[in-house]
Amino acid sequence: MSDAHPINETGVMSRFDDGRLYDSVRTKRVLAFIVDYVIVGLLLLVVGFAVFILGLLTLGLGWLLFGILAPVVALTYVGMTMGGPTQATLGMRMMSIRLERLDGRPVDPLLAIVHTVLFWAGNAILTPLILLASLFLDRKRTVHDLLLGTVVVRTDL
Repeated sequence: MSDAHPINETGVMSRFDDGRLYDSVRTKRVLAFIVDYVIVGLLLLVVGFAVFILGLLTLGLGWLLFGILAPVVALTYVGMTMGGPTQATLGMRMMSIRLERLDGRPVDPLLAIVHTVLFWAGNAILTPLILLASLFLDRKRTVHDLLLGTVVVRTDL
């Protein structure tokens, strides 16, 4: 939506109609993604060391957890941060953005996890070129945002 027409079709202005909420959101999302996956990588080192010790104590049986370690750590991180009260991961907070639902309800951990799984599935199946959809969709949303009725907005306004 443009700033020239702040009134929606019902005749009421929605706070999501303010174009300033979406200025630089794509760039901030990319930078937040990089920060978040550095954090997930550091968490994987810590949890991986714990699994290594567990494997020694269980004569190798605990090492079977290495197969699911990365997805469990990443999804737990996203569920606890983006699905928490701030509705943003640590990287998103550093970039002053947050995920919001268009219906106004808070983002819960399940929605945050589904959002992340759809992001990765979309990239795996359709290549990262699917992210170019944000150049054409309203409110600079990605396909997984569109499917879930969410939008990423700036918090520094």
